Amino acid sequence: MDGKNNTEKDQLEIDILTNRFFDLFTNKNGRVPNVKDIENIFIKEGIIISNTTGEPLVYDLQDFIKPREKMLIDGTLTEFSEHEISHTTEVFKNIAQRFCLYEKSGKRNGKFFKSEGMKTIQFIKVDTEWKMASVAWSDQE
Repeated sequence: MDGKNNTEKDQLEIDILTNRFFDLFTNKNGRVPNVKDIENIFIKEGIIISNTTGEPLVYDLQDFIKPREKMLIDGTLTEFSEHEISHTTEVFKNIAQRFCLYEKSGKRNGKFFKSEGMKTIQFIKVDTEWKMASVAWSDQE
């Protein structure tokens, strides 16, 4: 397979992985989110960073999963979903970087919200499989 086809294959795999990540948190129409699947998407040492306020909140996977799973199941956050609006992805051999504009919406404590933000996602290829290494985001306020 030539380099161009490898790049197209890598891009497709990264697209699928990114969509899986966004889909982890969906609880619309009574769906039970599978937040723990994040462990299959990330390397075990993965980190997730929220930097909306300029004071970064840095999580390892377990610290990130617990509170989100609770909010998405206990009724605090309902009818939630998020998805990419646009993205740019660059791949070089066994590493990749994605910068994406995304939208999220739902009800927090019964009140509807909708907002956009930017995420940066770093990927590494482990053997032949792409995994996320880190995600950082900043929401518009």
